[in-house]
Amino acid sequence: MYDMKALYEAASVENAIALRLAHPEAQIVAGGTDVFVQMREGKRAGKELISIHELKELSGICIDEEENIRIGSLTTFSHITKNPIIQEKINVLGEAVDMVGGPQIRNAGTIGGNTCNGVTSADSASTLFAWDAVIELTGKNGKRYLPIKEFYIKAGTVDLRVEDGEIQTAILIPKASYENTAGFYIKYAMRNAMDIATTGCSVNCRLSPDKKTFERVRIAYGVAGPVPMRAPSAEAAANGKPVTAETVDAFAKAVLEDIHPRDSWRASKAFRQHIAVELARRCLIESVKRCGGEL
Repeated sequence: MYDMKALYEAASVENAIALRLAHPEAQIVAGGTDVFVQMREGKRAGKELISIHELKELSGICIDEEENIRIGSLTTFSHITKNPIIQEKINVLGEAVDMVGGPQIRNAGTIGGNTCNGVTSADSASTLFAWDAVIELTGKNGKRYLPIKEFYIKAGTVDLRVEDGEIQTAILIPKASYENTAGFYIKYAMRNAMDIATTGCSVNCRLSPDKKTFERVRIAYGVAGPVPMRAPSAEAAANGKPVTAETVDAFAKAVLEDIHPRDSWRASKAFRQHIAVELARRCLIESVKRCGGEL
């Protein structure tokens, strides 16, 4: 059923790095919800695997010394959704990953696997982009930190240096990104469950103390280009502007200046552009409400 050449089980992060250096062609596997399915289909037949599933030090969520939200790469989707830090500080991320697959997948799948796949439809990705996430990579030379937009290189490819034995060890959400901020995510798909996104949109905003002005707005999409992406023209259309329906409308229409959806059997380019505008509008309105504002 599973045609693999060898399976190596890492006993520590250091051991995982050593195994990666010794077996540069091997595939890292954590929850295995994607890799094992692909192996069963024959797409990764004969591959070597390095399992990091037992590295408990890579699981869990905390506030670190710099007040970043630190999410271990082996933290499962279910644990993210239920975690009190996530629920208090960045609830939209918990909501977004709660849309991944079904309960079995969410109980096994990890946020590190979701991002390291490098696919634009990953439900966590657009929210992580919108909240300026930073990726922590650990290799033979120590730790390296990359803004998530630099981590994604092209469709299906991320910046993991095999020659350095790197593995992704954590995802950080800076305090400057989550403080006094609220957001909303909408996944548009052909089905309500067990489906990948046709388009995913994540928005967050920070309002002035009187709730009348957008101090900062962030928006990111999945499946609007080959990798998840921000929409800077839309952000500029709202930042510093009054919290009004007119601003929301200008913000939503401006996303068309930045996104690059494609035609596929799931949806046409024109349809994806249409729903991208509507999702932006709805997500910003809900974000404002979560910040205590009114529209």
